[in-house]
Amino acid sequence: MASSYLPATTDSIAQALEAKAPSEAISILYKILENPSSSSDALRIKEQAITNLSDLLRQENRAEDLRNLLTQLRPFFNLIPKAKTAKIVRGIIDTVAKIPDTAVLQISLCKEMVQWTRDEKRTFLRQRVEARLAALLMESKEYSEALNLLSGLVKEVRRLDDKLLLVDIDLLESKLHFSLRNLPKAKAALTAARTAANAIYVPPAQQGTIDLQSGILHAEEKDYKTAYSYFFEAFEAFNALEDSRAVYSLKYMLLCKIMVNQADDVTGVISSKAGLQYVGPELDAMKAVADAYSKRSLKLFETALGDFKGQLSEDPIVHRHLSSLYDTLLEQNLCRLIEPFSRVEIGHIAELIELPIDHVEKKLSQMILDKKFAGTLDQGAGCLVIFEDGKTDAIYPATLETLTNIGKVVDSLYVRSAKIMA
Repeated sequence: MASSYLPATTDSIAQALEAKAPSEAISILYKILENPSSSSDALRIKEQAITNLSDLLRQENRAEDLRNLLTQLRPFFNLIPKAKTAKIVRGIIDTVAKIPDTAVLQISLCKEMVQWTRDEKRTFLRQRVEARLAALLMESKEYSEALNLLSGLVKEVRRLDDKLLLVDIDLLESKLHFSLRNLPKAKAALTAARTAANAIYVPPAQQGTIDLQSGILHAEEKDYKTAYSYFFEAFEAFNALEDSRAVYSLKYMLLCKIMVNQADDVTGVISSKAGLQYVGPELDAMKAVADAYSKRSLKLFETALGDFKGQLSEDPIVHRHLSSLYDTLLEQNLCRLIEPFSRVEIGHIAELIELPIDHVEKKLSQMILDKKFAGTLDQGAGCLVIFEDGKTDAIYPATLETLTNIGKVVDSLYVRSAKIMA
């Protein structure tokens, strides 16, 4: 009777590689893994077979088979060192992540592996799988479950003083709090991640992620110049690694340029040697916004939003700044329209800017209160009256300061007289 398994040798691996159809190669690799031999050579060949099998299953988009493979390999994990087990488990989870539309399966797989690692008392692996699970839950917008998982995990990892994992967890916690719009806690978690990172060697990709998150938080606080420098650092790190996140770092750099009224620099950054590598929809979207901003054209801005919806409105980071950018453009557009007038009907401005009268009137009154220009709204006549910018006479502030000082002297004298009378 023929054996149901193949010998765990390099010849068997070569046979799988030479197979014409992927299904045939997968079948051969499964038979190698079924070999009961536990010699060091056999274990080494099996590890190679697992790697090859994972790649083939990913190419065939067989995510469920990858999940079953992890369950099937559990007896094998008892024969190899725990570090190798951790490498294989994390490798297969990463492979599943490369298959599209597997978010639910990934969460289920991670939960299974967490339970198995608890039963097997594999703390090192469990902590890393739990960190991965928290990231997946955050991506699925299950924030409360992710936060509960992280809060327990971060205490445990701090006790063990695993700095590298602590950086990952603190960074993840920062992103989670940012998604929940809790900026103080997001900044505190990022500071903790930086503190842990300063004590160890951090891989360039991880350092780039820290810089990217720092830029996002500074941009949220409207400190766009500092945010730009962090995005630039992140871009350099990701660009050197040829990481796909480089284009997003560059995109956020351009956003910062626009937000600090330097939209004219956008074209120069895109046409630079580094920028030309990433020319595509993401940068085209920012260029369209920069053009609209430079021309102070609200219509061009709205066109850009329509043409590049996926790159602008659906990007959570850019989307946060679009409303303030829209307000800025609206203000600039209104300023451009009222520049030639000293008195103009609000209805005429609304007609020129193609917006409702109520919306325009509300915005003009807000701009007057914010001292964006000197003027008043004559609501009876439905007109905007613009004043000329007169030079402030220095005597008025000086008079006010004198009166303030006199008031302080009188108060002081009153206090003294009250003490004498007492």
